[in-house]
Amino acid sequence: MTVLTEKSERASPYMFIANENWSRRGNERSRLSALIRYVLASAACLMAFLASARASYAQVPTYEVTPTESSIKFGVESSVSIKGIFEKWDASIKFSSRDVRSAVLDIEIEADSVNTGSHMKDNKLKGRDFFDAKESPLITFKSTKIIQTGPNTFDIEGNFTIRGVTKTEKLTLTSDSKGTPTGSLEGTMAFDRKDYGMTSGIPFIKIANRVEVNVRLKWRRVSGPPPVFEQ
Repeated sequence: MTVLTEKSERASPYMFIANENWSRRGNERSRLSALIRYVLASAACLMAFLASARASYAQVPTYEVTPTESSIKFGVESSVSIKGIFEKWDASIKFSSRDVRSAVLDIEIEADSVNTGSHMKDNKLKGRDFFDAKESPLITFKSTKIIQTGPNTFDIEGNFTIRGVTKTEKLTLTSDSKGTPTGSLEGTMAFDRKDYGMTSGIPFIKIANRVEVNVRLKWRRVSGPPPVFEQ
């Protein structure tokens, strides 16, 4: 038979302190465990998002235009032939999705690189009456909308800038391929030179107002799937 004395029944103050410390450490462990689970879950979500973003980017066609196999030419009806090419320019085709209509065509031409085969004509075209190459060194076309008009034909609306004047023009293009790793785009854009301040002429030469630009862009797909055309 065990006899409980007043001394044995009375709890030690150290016991209460130990229990309190143990409880506090348990709460801290619970909070730390919850924090770790939250951090791991957040990291998992971030990794999933990045993986998804990489996968989405990988599904976008990436094109590269090769200038050495491409050309940008122009011509205008006149009493003496005025036709030429631009020797320095850059072009890019960028997609935001596989839809071919999501493409953005960007062309930058160095006005000073005009070559008609005649120094007299070149200097006149580079001057203030025409391209004004010194003040406006770049001639640009930046597409804003692509409309597929046939199985492999497109109307490309965009902002055309020459002599520092920007207006909306339309470039009509034909694609020679679908789903292939390489191909080309060929087309024409026409504009009225007087709309851009080119109201002067060349002495003893009669020049029409309509200027025609002919574009041939050779491209290759460097990554991603081919774009999807409308059927």
